[in-house]
Amino acid sequence: MRDLNSVHLNGLRAVEAAGRLGSLAAAAEELGVTAGAVSQQIAKAEAQLGRVLFERTPRGLVPTDFGQRFLARIGNAFHELAEAVASARRRDESVLTISVAPVFAARWLVYRLNRFAERHPDIRLRIDATTKLVNLDTSDVDVGIRVGTGEWPGVKSEPLLQQEVFPVCSPAMAEGLRKPADILKLPAVIDGHSMFSWEVWLREVGLSGAEMNVRHTFNEASLVLDAAISGQGVMLAWQTLAGFAIAQGSLVVPFGIRVPTGFGHYFVSAPSRRESKAAKAFKRWVRDEVEEGMRLLDIKAPRVGFKAATMG
Repeated sequence: MRDLNSVHLNGLRAVEAAGRLGSLAAAAEELGVTAGAVSQQIAKAEAQLGRVLFERTPRGLVPTDFGQRFLARIGNAFHELAEAVASARRRDESVLTISVAPVFAARWLVYRLNRFAERHPDIRLRIDATTKLVNLDTSDVDVGIRVGTGEWPGVKSEPLLQQEVFPVCSPAMAEGLRKPADILKLPAVIDGHSMFSWEVWLREVGLSGAEMNVRHTFNEASLVLDAAISGQGVMLAWQTLAGFAIAQGSLVVPFGIRVPTGFGHYFVSAPSRRESKAAKAFKRWVRDEVEEGMRLLDIKAPRVGFKAATMG
């Protein structure tokens, strides 16, 4: 009988990743190696086990009957191992690890952290600002905030805020704006990686198909916001991105027409993990801050319909 020492862990990792993801290329991307290296590791593992795990077909690797049973067992084993490592990292429940997008961290969260510390001096936050969708089951992340439709596999999601978009610009640039069509005369600064386009807002105000006069395009929303603040153009922003700048008066909302994008901000967490008191406290605090931010936005830019916005 072959023991565990005769089978290298790297080979088992390659087998598990290829079986779970369905291709050498996907396994290689996850493991940070080449597809050829994954193929070699699988071949070595099969030799060490003395069993064939995959059939090589023109469509790629197809698990054999034995391979399917083997993959199910090692998949469970790797999951248990990852959970053990993650639980070791979560020894101190006074430290809460939060995963958010860099733009949310920089433009919304950072400005408010002092208020969280005042309310919860016993909780220390560790902010993991990343655009990567981390595996919540195997990471040390306690709570994440993501933007999307709320449908991510393997996570528990809770709605936080429906995303609405609206034009923002510097106070000086807004002086000549009387009706929505006037915005077409202004230069626009664009987020080239945005999940939506200006058409979302233009369609709502009866300008569907109109073209914005694009001055600059950036690959990051935070840079677009800075460009708008500096008076380089008008930006299509949303609540958590532009709220602080609007409150400070460095940006204004020339029209109170806010249009839902179909996306939203969601809390996400591992469904199998017990929610700590610190995580619950953080989520309550975020909800309170979001509600306060929306009240302030309504004061600065009352939410009105297109007809009201164009009257007078």
